[in-house]
Amino acid sequence: MSYKSRSLKQLALQKFKHNFWGVFSFYYIIFVGIVSLFAYVFAPDNSQHANQMHVSIHSKKPGFKVTMLTLPSQLNTKQSYFDKLFFGKINADTEIPITNYQIKDGVLIYKEYVSDSIEGEEKTILVDAFPNNSAPDYIKEKTFLFGTDKYGRDLLSRVLVGARISFFIGFVAVFIALVIGVFMGSIAGYFGGKIDAFIMWIINITWSIPTLLLVIAITLALGKGFWQVFIAVGLTMWVEVARVVRGQIMSVKEMQYVTAARALGYNNFRIITKHILPNIMAPVIVISAANFAAAILIESGLSFLGIGAQPPMASWGAMIKDHYNYIILGKPYLAIIPGLCIMSLVMAFMLVGNALRDALDVKG
Repeated sequence: MSYKSRSLKQLALQKFKHNFWGVFSFYYIIFVGIVSLFAYVFAPDNSQHANQMHVSIHSKKPGFKVTMLTLPSQLNTKQSYFDKLFFGKINADTEIPITNYQIKDGVLIYKEYVSDSIEGEEKTILVDAFPNNSAPDYIKEKTFLFGTDKYGRDLLSRVLVGARISFFIGFVAVFIALVIGVFMGSIAGYFGGKIDAFIMWIINITWSIPTLLLVIAITLALGKGFWQVFIAVGLTMWVEVARVVRGQIMSVKEMQYVTAARALGYNNFRIITKHILPNIMAPVIVISAANFAAAILIESGLSFLGIGAQPPMASWGAMIKDHYNYIILGKPYLAIIPGLCIMSLVMAFMLVGNALRDALDVKG
């Protein structure tokens, strides 16, 4: 009778695969990651930060359609393919929403779009202003699937581009938290004594300060901006990791395999990194998944307060800030759509964290 042994890693993976919501959330996170990385490929408005404004069509409902006239610019906006792919197109062209147009005697006559059934102003432009006199090629019907925001920007494009900040802040913040937390927790738990007391003193001081208040203080010290928020959030999340790592190391540092490593003459650095840390990473992985969700919420809160990602950069929290008053003005979707995006991504990370906790539970 043959028997095929399976490692703990394989058993954990098998348990994780049987958790429907965990697997579903994992694939959803991958989907959001791909969308955020290639946001400008999927976004209808692929200009930088999806910031093409049309004030005359502001706050329109989802599915709104309008005829758009594009006036080509003479400015040189040459970009590399990768720059355009990952950072958006430098769009110097002027887009004008119109209601109707006609071409007569080499002149394009059009009426600008004005809301509330008001007759728009009639304007003219020479057909020669268009390359190869192909004016009709620059007039197309445009559909705004999620509607437009209060500046007339495509809401769908802003949501897709805004996913970048909310998604990648989790990776950067968790990476910073892991580096600092694992280092501080390992030293405190392994050496103990005065070193442990000093590090725990730092941890307790950091822990006693409200997270959002500490992030605001760090953000104001580093300045407003994209990377400053990432660093600020990461510097406030290492405490939980450090406490977990410290407690785990204190519980295993006297076990036989650690004692055997000391007897073989291995130095402390090798014992910690090669023998202890690989055996205590399960709870660290679980808490990291929870920190992903916490980082997204903190960034959204900072953007809502106006000290997160700065305009014209798209951010889900900033989109809620710009449109929360529209909830009582009959257009709640302007704030609800980015709010649902935040909620779904946070829930996905929490469900993955719960699935990992169950899969890595030795007693289960």
